[in-house]
Formats: sequence, C-alpha cells, structure tokens
Amino acid sequence: MANNLPSENPEELLHLSVRGDRKSQEKLYRQFYGFAMSVCMRYTQSRDEALEIINDGFLKIFTKGDLYDPKYPFKAWFRRIIVNTALDFYRSQQKHYFHQNIEEAYEVSSNDSSPLSQLNHEEIIQLVQRLPSGYRIVFNLFVIDGFSHEEISNQLGISVGTSKSNLSRAREALRKMILLEEKALPGPNFKEI
Repeated sequence: MANNLPSENPEELLHLSVRGDRKSQEKLYRQFYGFAMSVCMRYTQSRDEALEIINDGFLKIFTKGDLYDPKYPFKAWFRRIIVNTALDFYRSQQKHYFHQNIEEAYEVSSNDSSPLSQLNHEEIIQLVQRLPSGYRIVFNLFVIDGFSHEEISNQLGISVGTSKSNLSRAREALRKMILLEEKALPGPNFKEI
C-alpha cells in the first residue's frame, strides 16, 4: 500500500508546497513555526508582530520556494527568508515606532558589571524587545545573526557609523536594563546564628 502523505524532509515538503499541496504547506509550517517564532521574537516588540512576520515569511516561501538551491542547508535558507521578512516589516513600520533621545534615556558607565548569568533566555529576549526598534534590529543582526556592519548598512539603508553607534547604544541600554533587573531581584537571605 503506497503512502500518499508528504514526507518529513523539508526540501520535499517545500517542493510540494510550491505546487500548492496544502498538507505539505501545513507540515512545513508546523515543523518550522517554533524556529521562526524564536527568530522573529528577537526583531519585534510583540508576539502579534512576530506572527505577522512568520505568516508573511511562509507566504514568500510557499510562492517563491522554487528559488531554493538544495546545495545549501534548508534551515539556513529558511532563516534568511524570515530575517529578511522581519527587516521588511521593520522598514514598513519604522515611521510608527516612538523614537526617543537615547543620550538622555540611557546614561551608563562602561565599568558596570553584568549580572547576565542571573537572567534566563526569556528574560533576555524581553529586554532586547524593549530596546528602541533601530537599536534592537542592529543588535540582533550583528550579535545574534552575525552580519557585519557593512551588511547591516546595506540592508537597512544606514551608514556603517550609524550601525556601529546603534550597536554600542543598544549594548549600553541592555546593560542599564540588566542592572535595573538586578536591583529588582531579591538578594540572598542570610540569617544570623
């Protein structure tokens, strides 16, 4: 008896998805939804924005998946589509984000120690999401995704100097937020003997 269900291989699922096979599209979506969400949450301020980017990214994948070159890893290609879709979303929404004077908002000494080890992954992502959008995007592209400042400059249409400045300010802002989080954490409870 022949098995008519789509395979679990992402390349085969992509091939069938491009041809309009709904079951393959659903399987591919379910298989990579969590991965896509983890990438998108770093670039957005909310889960709703991340979901919008994921859906736009999958639409691109289902309509232009025939451009995928199988000599490259599927997951890397998929991630690149999602990151580029997040950048497209950022550019389209940039005028709606509130901009603040970072010089006044975040004055941080570079001698501060980092209590980063006390924060879990979710808390760190939440702190990154609180960064102003321009700083958050540059921070994610450089620190997490490994883009160079020249690549960031080309993708966002900003100068290399602006990319470097935004990264530095994002790091300062994160350091300040982490220090504020540390102050909010309860200290060790020592009892006198």
